[in-house]
Formats: sequence, C-alpha cells, structure tokens
Amino acid sequence: MPKVDAEGRSTRQTYAGKERPLSVHTLNELLLVCSLVLLVAVVAVRISSRSGLPSLLLYLGIGIAIGQDGIFDVKFDNAELTQVIGYAALVVILAEGGLGTKWKEIKPALPAAVMLSLVGVAVSVGVTAAGAHYLVGLDWRQSLIIGAVVSSTDAAAVFSVLRKVPLPARVTGVLEAESGFNDAPVVILVVAFSTTGPVDSWYVLIGEIALELAIGAAMGIAVGWLGSYGLRHVALPASGLYPIAVMAIAVSAYAAGALVHGSGFLAVYLAAMILGNAKLPHWPATRGFADGLGWLAQIGMFVLLGLLVTPHDLLDDFWPAVVVGLVLTVVARPLEVFISLAPFRLPWQEKALMSWAGLRGAVPIILATIPMVAGVEGSTRIFNIVFVLVVVYTLIQGPTLPWLAKALKISDDPAEAADLGIESAPLERLRGHLLSVAIPGRSKMHGVEVGELRLPAGAAVTLVVRDGKSFVPAPSTVLRRGDELLVVATDPVRDAAEERLHAVGENGKLAGWLGSGGRSGGESTAGAHAGHDVVHDVTHALKAVKRLGKTGGPKSHH
Repeated sequence: MPKVDAEGRSTRQTYAGKERPLSVHTLNELLLVCSLVLLVAVVAVRISSRSGLPSLLLYLGIGIAIGQDGIFDVKFDNAELTQVIGYAALVVILAEGGLGTKWKEIKPALPAAVMLSLVGVAVSVGVTAAGAHYLVGLDWRQSLIIGAVVSSTDAAAVFSVLRKVPLPARVTGVLEAESGFNDAPVVILVVAFSTTGPVDSWYVLIGEIALELAIGAAMGIAVGWLGSYGLRHVALPASGLYPIAVMAIAVSAYAAGALVHGSGFLAVYLAAMILGNAKLPHWPATRGFADGLGWLAQIGMFVLLGLLVTPHDLLDDFWPAVVVGLVLTVVARPLEVFISLAPFRLPWQEKALMSWAGLRGAVPIILATIPMVAGVEGSTRIFNIVFVLVVVYTLIQGPTLPWLAKALKISDDPAEAADLGIESAPLERLRGHLLSVAIPGRSKMHGVEVGELRLPAGAAVTLVVRDGKSFVPAPSTVLRRGDELLVVATDPVRDAAEERLHAVGENGKLAGWLGSGGRSGGESTAGAHAGHDVVHDVTHALKAVKRLGKTGGPKSHH
C-alpha cells in the first residue's frame, strides 16, 4: 500500500507532479548546461586576452544571452539569491587576490592605498551623489546609494588590460591594494544608505565604519597568523589538503569578522594576504587551486548578474547611466586621486593614469542588489544605472588605458632593480619528480656516503633532513638512520633511481658489485654500460675498505 502524505496524496503522486524535488534527470540537464556555460566562458577568456577587454564584459554577455530577451529566454529575477551568491563569490575572489598579493610590493604603497580607500571613497561618494541628484534627478537616498556602489574599483580589470604595459611597482601596488581595501568601507556605506537612508549624524557613521574596519582588520590578522602558524607546524597526510585548508582558513576569517559585526571582506583579504606571504608547504598547488576557484567564482557571478538583467529595461536608464558615469570618471575619480595622494610625492602623470584606471567590475553590480533586497524605492533603476555604467565605461576605459600609459610615458624604469622571477615551479612542468626517501633503523643505507649511492645521470640528492634540520649534502655526506632524503629525478630515470635506492637500502653500497638491484652487472641503466658499472662499483668498494681501515669506521659529515 503506497504511503500517503499529510494532504492525502501518495508519495508517487507527490514526486510525479510539480512538487517533485530535483531529480537525477534534472540534475543531468543542469550539469550539462553549467558545463557548457563554463566552457564558453573559458573560450571567452581567450578572446579577452587577445582583444584587451576585461573578461567580465564577456561573462555578462553570456548571462544576458541566456536570460530574458536572450536566446534561451530564461526568466530569473531573484535579487536575494543573486546577492547571496555574489557575496560568496566575492569572498572567494578576495581570498584569491589576497593569496596572490606580495607584501613587499604593496608595503610601500600601503599608505596611499589606505588614503584612497577612506578619503578617496568619501570624495567619490559625495561628488557622484551630487551629480546623480542634480543632473539625473534622483532623490538623495538613491543618489548616495549609487555614489557608494560605484566607488569600488577592480584591480583585476585594470591589470587585464595593462598586462602588456610595464608599469612602475608603486602604481601597480597602489591600484592592487586600493581594490582590496576599498570594498570594505563601500559595503558598509551601501548597507547603511539602503537600510536607514541619508545619515543625519555623519560622525556616527564615520565612527561605525572605523569600528567595523578595525574589527575586521584585527580578525583577519589573527585568523591569518594562526592559520599560517598551524599549517607550518602541522604536517597534513596529503598535499591536496593544503589548498583546502588555506581556502577554509581565509573564508573562516570572513565569517568570523562578519559575525562579530566587523568587515568580513577586509578580514578575508588580510587573512589571505598573510597566508600568501607565509611560505606555506605545497604553495604551487595552493595557488593553482585558489586561482581556479577565483575563475569559477567570477564566471558564475557575472553570468548570474547577466541573467538578472532585463535588457529592454536598460534602454530607459542608458543616458542617466552615461551622465552619472561621466561625473564619476571625469570629475569624482580625478578629485579622489589628487586629493587623497596630495601628501605623497607622485608624478602627476601617475596620478592621471590612476584617475583613468578606476575601472569598475563585479563589486558595484553585486552591491546594487542590496537596495533591491532591502526594498528601497527605485532600486531596480539603481541596478540598471549601475549595470549600464559598468559596461559602458569599461568598454571606453579598458581599450584606452594602454594608450594613455604610453602617451603619458609611464613605464617601468629599466634602471630600477627588479626582483628575479623566482617561484616554486611544479616538477611535472619540468618533467621531473621529487622523491622522498626515509632511511629506517635497519636499512643498509646507514653509513653510505651520498656519492656512493651512484644514482643515474639525471637524479641527485638535493636535500637531507636530519633531526628536524635540513641541509644540502655534499658527495661525502654520510647518511644515517632516521634521515630523510629529497631526490630530484627526471622522468626518464625515475624508475632507475628508485631501483638503485632500493638496492642500496637492501644490500648497502656494494649492491651493484654483488649483482643485486640497481645498476647490476648484466644490465645497462640510464645509458651506463655494465662493465663500467662493475669497475665503478669495485673502485668504490676498495676506497671504502681503505677508509674503514684507516679510520676504524664510517666518517660522519654534517
């Protein structure tokens, strides 16, 4: 007898009707659509790199093509869901950005970036809001919301179009740090204006912003330091766990900061920056993992924002968006830069470039959903104006940025000392392998010198870890029980190197001479002839006997 639910319907009827939950077939369709969207977005990145346009425009285009008035005419108007997913994506993007931020590069630019993120944001909000109120006719609440929303910059968009133009480190440092720091005060302002409207007591608002930023900064620094300390001192059983742990720590900084009424966005950026500069184990894998998550977050966020837009509604707000964008780009941003950077001795050409380089990206469009969720009057128009502004002025500013940098003759000074491009390269890219060899207590490798291992050409012992300390061995370094060796071997000789190490571990330094394992009498390994191997083995054996006769035992090096 079939089961009956509270309303008298059978389970089969419930799952057969419209109230059926997500089925496997629906899941298959959803996975197919999502995978195709991701593949198209990956191709769009290639197009973006060739055209010089920020990829965000192409992602938005994909969302618009899928959504209302598009090819598939998908109806989507859930602003609250978009805001939640946008926040989650922004957390991942800020974490990825923080992990890739080099402290020594932004440290000199930190005071200027902080001024732009505080004083600059205030100037930008005030000037843009005045323009929206007097030129477009919006009320003060709507004007202040727009002014706050569009005051957040996106360094990723700037660097994507400036990658072929070498800029001074101080310019890139200021732009990168500004984009990481100004999200926090902007979010606080947008939430304040959307929930309470214009604030009568500005000093109260300033105090609240300062308190939230201080709490967020303290939480981010604390979580980042504790996380980096733990990952450096706790050995995880698998290398793949380190990227997961790093991202989990960074995201926890956001959650902890937000729960204690601090700036979660500032917390996640600072925590990720501390983790990124802590020289953690398996860092290339962590960076690759975070980079992939960052791309996934950007693609999903922009496609969703494109879905939320109704293209035919944008036409009515096109010219108001152009006017507000003109005020922001030509008046507010230059005033913001020149006023904030007045205490710093920067050439006017660099200030001019930074004025034009205030590209807007994901954050303004995400923040434009906050007044929609809060039910602010005219919030749909605010969203449309912000959307059009971001698209139009990215199209204008993006392609002209490299030209302006060259026209202002701003390029990296070749006379300045530049850091070497040193990084931890994945061994698979070099067709190499890193072998970890532990010498147990009963191994016959104890007492063998590194040079007596006679590894094949293309393999070498690069590091010895002994009693918690590591050192680079010499050929005469004597191996001991409990040592851990790091052996680098190229792909063609990896198997031969492993065989040789096993042979020495089982039979000692005379393994080849005795015809057991490794490079034995009748075989040729890694291009070495058998006869040469035997002579080589005998020679080493005689030398070993002479040393033992003179010293009475193996020598101890290091």
